[in-house]
Amino acid sequence: MADFNKVLNPGDYEKGELNVVIEIPTGSNHKIEWDRERACFMLDRVEPIAFAKPCNYGFIPQTLDEDGDELDVLMITDQPLTTGIWMKGRILGVMKFVDDGEVDDKIICVPDDDRNNGDKYQKLEDLPKRTLEQIEFHFNHYKDLKKPGTTKVKAFEDAASAKKVIKDAIARYEEAHPEVKFAKEAKNFADNIKSKLEEL
Repeated sequence: MADFNKVLNPGDYEKGELNVVIEIPTGSNHKIEWDRERACFMLDRVEPIAFAKPCNYGFIPQTLDEDGDELDVLMITDQPLTTGIWMKGRILGVMKFVDDGEVDDKIICVPDDDRNNGDKYQKLEDLPKRTLEQIEFHFNHYKDLKKPGTTKVKAFEDAASAKKVIKDAIARYEEAHPEVKFAKEAKNFADNIKSKLEEL
């Protein structure tokens, strides 16, 4: 299996596009997580079936959230996706979330090219109110049987707020992996030189 943090970058988030790796399909109570040290997926635990995921759950490669894990994504689709695929997502917003005292924000996305519904979800307000209510209820209560009261959805915020969260997560990753930052700067330098030469 490919190491997603090596073969993928976060995507062009400033334009609202992300590369997203799917860990958990909609409707699954299996807490599947990316093991970055071994570059594979693992089943971390089995959640109560009452708290199966209300949407697909994944992460953005080459990011680190404040909790030390890759930045999470809630991917809204009509049907469950498959663990281990990667896809391009369109940023709608962010769910500001605290888990056991740690910031653990979730970027809310839909597929970048969804011809089934005509790409009708362009911003957070386009999602059905009930969808956001179900997501909020899930994340407020999914640990209630073991550690009640340890999770809290603070707010749903727009794409601009989501991009700020993503930018900060990329910066944390690059600080921990300076070789990634160097490679990005080298590519930008080479692209600028190529552009200047084409102008001559």
